Amino acid sequence: MKSMQDISSGTSVAVCDERPSQGEPVVTILMGVYNGGLYLEAQLESIAAQSHVNWRLIASDDGSSDSSHVVLANFAQRFEQGRVEIRQGPRCGFAQNYLAMIRDLSPNPGWIAFADQDDVWLPHRLSSGVAALNASSAQCAIHCSRSWITRQDLSERRLSASRPKPPSFRNALVQNIASGNTILANGEAAGVIVAATRQIETVVAHDWWVYQIATGCGGVVVHEDAPGLLYRQHDENAIGANDSVRARMHRIKMMLSGKFREWNEVNLTALEQASDYLTPESYALVQGMAQLRKDPSPLSRLAALRALGLYRQTLPSQIALRLSALLGKM
Repeated sequence: MKSMQDISSGTSVAVCDERPSQGEPVVTILMGVYNGGLYLEAQLESIAAQSHVNWRLIASDDGSSDSSHVVLANFAQRFEQGRVEIRQGPRCGFAQNYLAMIRDLSPNPGWIAFADQDDVWLPHRLSSGVAALNASSAQCAIHCSRSWITRQDLSERRLSASRPKPPSFRNALVQNIASGNTILANGEAAGVIVAATRQIETVVAHDWWVYQIATGCGGVVVHEDAPGLLYRQHDENAIGANDSVRARMHRIKMMLSGKFREWNEVNLTALEQASDYLTPESYALVQGMAQLRKDPSPLSRLAALRALGLYRQTLPSQIALRLSALLGKM
């Protein structure tokens, strides 16, 4: 990370520079757990079977009342002390559970990845991400990918939605395309994520926050079409897949109902609190979006949206974004 002077204000902000990252890093996997005993063992076994063997696991149990703690304890006993750490979460929901794990990492945490309790990782999940980030010219970068979306019994695989437009902060401000269960951050990006997360109170979702702060600091997102895991769908999913027509229409309806405006308020507050870690250009976009949301004129809001260049990945979703600006729901 290097310091860049904001010419307009003279203040120093932390941003990512660009140099290649090499080697076979130790990856710290952060996994939130809550009443996941039914599927947890399969996920843990898939972590143990990774072709990239240099990993350690931090599992934060957020107050489970089922067999989760037993499954975790049994798994931890198979490894040397410190390889698997089991901790208690803050019991304030999944996002705060992940934020607490991030905050407790060292300022130089090395590489980090996120895991859901109910997925099954393919053996190359970590190795593919490490290879992709090592091949990138950016020092500060995160990797994410598509997934195989499955039924509860892991049957009937289908690919998660494609991402036709490039990842960027202009996309991250209004949409999350970095599914947390696929995210891997190299050491430089992880350091920014930890430092920035210590400055904020809350976010809508930890993965959306990671996408925002990683791109906002000038980092790069390497998104791969090849799936890295089986994304199990069941009634207890915290969020669930967003690939069906019905699911997408539900998300668009939420955008226009006012929920999207609530999410933006939370995320913009967090970005303001962590503004020292944004590039001047990114911070200008945050301020521009905040001003757009206060503008009383529908046409002015729409014009401001176009000027800022904020975008979502599909045409229907982009149309919904424009409608949300027109209707004051952004």
